Amino acid sequence: MATPRGAPPRFFRFLPDVLVDNIPQKGERPSQGSISSFCVSSSPLGARAPCGGSMFPALKTELQQPLPDPYEDFMRRHLQYYGYFRVQSGRPPSPVPPPPGPKSGRPREREPVTRAALPKETPQGRRSLSPARVRSRQLLYDEPDSATPRLREPRELFPVLSGRGPLQAPRWPVECEVIRERVQHIEWVPPEPEYFYQSTGNEKVPEIMGEEKGTVVYQLQSVPTEGSYFTSSRVGGKRGSVQQLAVSLHGPEDDTLLFESRFESGNLQKAVKVAAYEYELTLRPDLYTDRHTQWFYFRVQNTRKDVRYRFTIVNLRKPRSLFAVGLRPLLYSQRDACSSRVGWRREGGDIRYFRGGTGSYCLTWTARFPHDRDTCFWAPGYPYTFSDLTRYLRAAARDPARARVCRLRALCCSLAGNPVYLLTVTNPARGPQAAAAKRAVVLSARVHPGESAGSWVMRGFLDFILGSSPDAQLLRDLFVFKVVPMLNPDGVIVGNHRCSLSGRDLNRHYRTLLKDAFPCIWYTRNMVQRLLEEREVLLYCDFHGHSRKNNVFLYGCSSNSRRHWLHERVFPLMLSKNAPEKFSFQSCNFKVQKNREGTGRVVMWRMGIRNSYTLESTFGGSTLGSRRDTHLTTEDLKALGHHICDTLLDFCDPDQTKFIQCLAELTELVHQEIHRKLSELGQDVNLEENWSDIHLSDIESSTSGSDSSLSDGLPAHLLHRAEEVSQKIKMFQKKKKKPLQTRKQRNEQYQNSNSKRFGRGLAGGPLEGRASFATTLQKQPAFLKQLENPGPAAVTQEKVRRQQTQLSGRGRDAAPAQPAPPLIRPKDKERVQQVQHLTAMPTVNAVVSAFRRLRQEDHCKFEASLGHIGQKPGAPASLAPRSLSSARGEPAPGAQPGRRRGGSLVAYPALHVCTYPCP
Repeated sequence: MATPRGAPPRFFRFLPDVLVDNIPQKGERPSQGSISSFCVSSSPLGARAPCGGSMFPALKTELQQPLPDPYEDFMRRHLQYYGYFRVQSGRPPSPVPPPPGPKSGRPREREPVTRAALPKETPQGRRSLSPARVRSRQLLYDEPDSATPRLREPRELFPVLSGRGPLQAPRWPVECEVIRERVQHIEWVPPEPEYFYQSTGNEKVPEIMGEEKGTVVYQLQSVPTEGSYFTSSRVGGKRGSVQQLAVSLHGPEDDTLLFESRFESGNLQKAVKVAAYEYELTLRPDLYTDRHTQWFYFRVQNTRKDVRYRFTIVNLRKPRSLFAVGLRPLLYSQRDACSSRVGWRREGGDIRYFRGGTGSYCLTWTARFPHDRDTCFWAPGYPYTFSDLTRYLRAAARDPARARVCRLRALCCSLAGNPVYLLTVTNPARGPQAAAAKRAVVLSARVHPGESAGSWVMRGFLDFILGSSPDAQLLRDLFVFKVVPMLNPDGVIVGNHRCSLSGRDLNRHYRTLLKDAFPCIWYTRNMVQRLLEEREVLLYCDFHGHSRKNNVFLYGCSSNSRRHWLHERVFPLMLSKNAPEKFSFQSCNFKVQKNREGTGRVVMWRMGIRNSYTLESTFGGSTLGSRRDTHLTTEDLKALGHHICDTLLDFCDPDQTKFIQCLAELTELVHQEIHRKLSELGQDVNLEENWSDIHLSDIESSTSGSDSSLSDGLPAHLLHRAEEVSQKIKMFQKKKKKPLQTRKQRNEQYQNSNSKRFGRGLAGGPLEGRASFATTLQKQPAFLKQLENPGPAAVTQEKVRRQQTQLSGRGRDAAPAQPAPPLIRPKDKERVQQVQHLTAMPTVNAVVSAFRRLRQEDHCKFEASLGHIGQKPGAPASLAPRSLSSARGEPAPGAQPGRRRGGSLVAYPALHVCTYPCP
């Protein structure tokens, strides 16, 4: 038996409490009132008998054992309290040998765990523990003499529901204000069918006034929109007191409605009073976005009976809606719920869905409230909150019958820290082979938080599969059900229509690798991948709601396999036969579109699940059979979950009569559809033998689903970070980037620098004509930029050249300077062509390296071939004047023989290179 926390050791339990408190510690002497004094006073004739004498033989045996180490004793009691350490009843735990003393430098070696050292099974079904030998309690033996152990079930990483304690409170983003009042509704089924609204054509289209011509009676102060992103969350949302957003009443006669939406799944951003009983409403978009304004759910107070109110929602986004074909909004009255047990019911008249002046769409309706000063709620569909799911799962955990066949775990935590629950439903198998032979079925719901109809279908499915009916027992014997009842708890809590707190549609990100941004989707896909490695997954279905089409239908994926041609359509056809008044097979579509590649049904289908579907349950009603033009209730939606279970049994029936019959019917339907398409094109082809060669997606139209593909992309916080990084990169590049010059600018810069070098200060002199030499350049190679800033040696040579020029020009008539024509030796034409070819190459480094190599090898040859004009015998070679000569070796016209330079100029056609003497 486990020792309670803080209780004394077992061998002191028979002593009074006052003596237990006075037990001497290790190394202390007994004091007055301790065990030793108790033994002395209890000895016969007052003699000082030793402790544990004949009067207390059991105490003597216990006290002769060494006292346990305080730390080991504390850890033993701590583990025993949590159920990890158990001993045989009636026997004290074996003392743990103390650790080696400080003098022993070597650590104690761990003894090997053998079968003999393992704890033995006791008659009560428990095993004793030898702490010195056994270090783990993860191995369990089903039988005492069994040699094959099994692992203990892993502990939960996240808290799960239990049958005790309060419900787990939802976590909100820190920007959201949340009222402290608890909103909860009763379930009620209307006794009579609720029919669609029949349009008369005379419905009023109200003029949108706006807050300029009206009075704002309710407005959220801070709403996270596009540009911001989720940072943190807490229970209760924003810190501090909740502000009073509704207007204050001026007295009992004030009939202004008081609006509120700061509760779970609520959505209303602003209300403007434009007339005595007319209000314009603005919905809040999904958090951290600027779109998906479709779901509304708000509270009104201070109502008046027998007064016709008009409500107009002014910022809807979808061009088509079921409100245009008869859908009525839902009304809930708290007085009716308390007095008559009447819940949500369809109300409203003069319903009109029209396009507004700003490009958005508007919904207007009129209604009468049943009571004065009542509290009422409005919504387009039956709300189902995260707290509703938590209450249902806790009730299932409390029920022993349902808890025996259902294992509840937390699959992961959402961005806000709310748990994503995973239910595993199956009957215990008779053996490992029977357990491995079971196939799996994966079901999920509420990936889109505003589609609450999916949760009611899931509720009906769980009611059936956790029940005690023979069909439920058979299904649990055949299958392992993996159920994720709420994939997007964050969006459900804050009242989003389509997105999570990442600002993106989760049903477009099943291929994502961003585990931290989309944890619910990533862990669900990972769970399915691991499940596929263990067993065959027969069916995957994701429950949704549809706001633009009536009835219930499925979206699937067409298979190209001839062996399984049309097999993916058998399950929908069977479901239509089991629910003929709600499910429409004609509305089903099996085309895989490009903008649906990231949805759950397509990704699971590509992973190997042939029967992968999206179940769309309408917000409106049915147009089939006896339920024609009537709204679907919560019972209708839950009954659809029952029909799914019935269809599973029919689909997996060993007798394949139903399957073959449905396959033949599908073949005929496809045959008719193909001939209809061909007749529209004016063709007639015999397809009796090659039907399977036709891709069925060619004869199907696109699904009229949502426009949520626009929201595909990175989550909002990553987009914000990407913008910051891109801005930093642009700023860095702007600082480091140098302005580029055009070829014309580079030529002008080079001409100016060379003109200053060769012509400045030489006007009227013999080199005046040489100033025009730079003007003949057509290009400026990169390797000539070094001439713009000549070094000290070049400056010294230039000074010597000027002095020699002045001395050689005295007393003579200086001939007018003329530019020397470029002279090239015939044997150097090949090298000139190589240089010209290299200058045309785009790589400047190649040109520079080639020119330097040619210059170093042939500089001396060029110098000797050009000759030395006016050089006196014995003159130094560095001061010998080098002039351009003709092909015959004669000086060029106008050349002065007395001029000397420190370097030589070799002119090539369209390329002028300045060379210097070899060192």
